[in-house]
Amino acid sequence: MQNIKIDIRDLTREELTQFFVENKKPKFRAIQVYEWLWKYRVLDFSKMTNLSKHDRSLLENNFQINGIQVLKQSFSKDGTVKFLFEIDKNRVVEGVLIPQLNRYTVCISSQVGCSLACTFCATGKLKLYRNLTAAEIYDQVFLINKFCLTEFQSKITNIVYMGMGEPLLNIKNVLLSISHITSKSGLYMSSKRITVSTAGISKMIRKIADLNPKFNLAISLHSANNIKRTAIMEINKSNDLESLSSALQYFFQKTKIKPTYEYVLLKGFNDTAQDAHDLISFCKKIPSKVNLIEYNKVDDISYEKSTTKATTLFISILEKNKILVKFRKSRGEDIGAACGQLATELNK
Repeated sequence: MQNIKIDIRDLTREELTQFFVENKKPKFRAIQVYEWLWKYRVLDFSKMTNLSKHDRSLLENNFQINGIQVLKQSFSKDGTVKFLFEIDKNRVVEGVLIPQLNRYTVCISSQVGCSLACTFCATGKLKLYRNLTAAEIYDQVFLINKFCLTEFQSKITNIVYMGMGEPLLNIKNVLLSISHITSKSGLYMSSKRITVSTAGISKMIRKIADLNPKFNLAISLHSANNIKRTAIMEINKSNDLESLSSALQYFFQKTKIKPTYEYVLLKGFNDTAQDAHDLISFCKKIPSKVNLIEYNKVDDISYEKSTTKATTLFISILEKNKILVKFRKSRGEDIGAACGQLATELNK
């Protein structure tokens, strides 16, 4: 039986250095190969032209390089671009590029499917297939950045881990992908331009606080009332608002990073004056900001977006109480690329 070769991008720089030392090669070969793998995303050892033929054969005989590919691109009338990435045979994930003035934001996935089953989200209707590797997460960013350079003559400016999946349930690979994205051997982006979004797993929020991350944290809150939040987010049964608030206070004390609360407005459910006051009470426990999100229609889900009147009142109540709030209009809704819509292509 033929042994399956290890994916070389699963190795750390130290492990790659050790491989060359064990094969009586100079240590600097690891630095060269690492740049080929991450900075240039070369997936073919024969194209690593500053290595000798012998060194390239050595790598070829011991490793393989796996990489995801763009299966399809969809273009919205508002300029948003959705990318369908092939992961395994008949398995895909979606990523989104949102161009806006001089800002180019990339939304990427961390899992194939999702296990959290939030009732307003298309991805939540899927089961979890598997975690993405650090390389598969990185590839989404690299490939969308390459598209952005070609189409807009600009690098991407911001990355949000808000696509398919729950990033904190794949934290090892998420952190590794961020390490490569911010490394000089990778895309060399500032970690301050990266936001990781979570449905609110208290234990993991505390864990990353201890690691003192430099990236931003966003919480999919959607209600500051335990009964309502549990009705739409099953995760609240095991990570209720009190547990979440305590973890976020710990996170802020450790990192001094202000979390952002993501709050999708659902007509007649979480958009009342009382809901606004519940949110104010939650926000005032630590410095924070709120992103109000326009609900985007998902097939077979009965929620509707809030009325303009209800939305305006909700915002005014928050602002009168000194809550920093932004309202995010839908982007890419016509191609199923807006918040909560990812995985529509998968369903089709």
